[in-house]
Amino acid sequence: MIVAPTPRLTRIVAEVWKPLVLLFVWDVIVTVTYYALPFKAPSLPLTLFGTVLALLIGFRDNSAYQRWWEGRVLWGAMINASRSLSREARNFLPIDEAHDLRRTIVLRQIAYVNALRCQLRRQPVDEQVLKFLSRGEAEPALARSNIANGLLDGTGRRVDDARRLGWIDTIQQTRMEATMVDIANAQGGMERIKNTPLPNQYRFFPTLFTHIFCILLPIGLVETLGYATPLGSTLAGLMFLAVLQIGDDLVDPFANTVHDVPLTAMCRTIEIDLLQSIGDVAPDPVKPVKGVLW
Repeated sequence: MIVAPTPRLTRIVAEVWKPLVLLFVWDVIVTVTYYALPFKAPSLPLTLFGTVLALLIGFRDNSAYQRWWEGRVLWGAMINASRSLSREARNFLPIDEAHDLRRTIVLRQIAYVNALRCQLRRQPVDEQVLKFLSRGEAEPALARSNIANGLLDGTGRRVDDARRLGWIDTIQQTRMEATMVDIANAQGGMERIKNTPLPNQYRFFPTLFTHIFCILLPIGLVETLGYATPLGSTLAGLMFLAVLQIGDDLVDPFANTVHDVPLTAMCRTIEIDLLQSIGDVAPDPVKPVKGVLW
């Protein structure tokens, strides 16, 4: 996620420079042709075209932002539920008999959120899980197709073992299960966003219409701007292309780009809070790199 006050101009240019160069070349061709040919092309109702296109792109960007914001809200719920699970393990389980189990539940939850982060970003998971769990502890989950869900299931079985041993009662077990249901629901929401793209109409037609508009733009402006058409048309096209790119950047909040929801930083927040809750030394928070928080 970009946390700098303003996006870097170089980053914006890097994302749209290819269509912008093509647009500028096309603008020059149209301008030269206008003055070389004896007849003039009729003017185009660009104001009407531009208004309709702006509305269409605006709807698309709003839909993309809603997906991005929902992803952030779900991870906020994951942070709160992780803290609750750690607190319940610390307060419900007896200090002496269940000391190792309390610590195991906390470490499993830290491994779980990091596994979920990697799954959403389509990155290798095993290494992140083994940073917090022994191979024997992690192996049953690593053998499953959904590793994060396997880790959560294993935590639920350990809570049930604590109930069988008499360390917690059924009411306390129910409370911890409710917290894990909240965690599972948040994971399900994240997977829904990741695996369900915007409808094809929202992705295809705004892109098509924007490119058509950029092609028509110099034809409609050349009579008014004259030799300044390449500059004016390119700047106007840049605005539409940049807004179009915003929707592409936000539509997948877990794509491991600079526009991502900062999953690494939020997983580190969970790690810090949970380790401190059991008295372990916690790492430092993740800091932005060149204005980007990962």
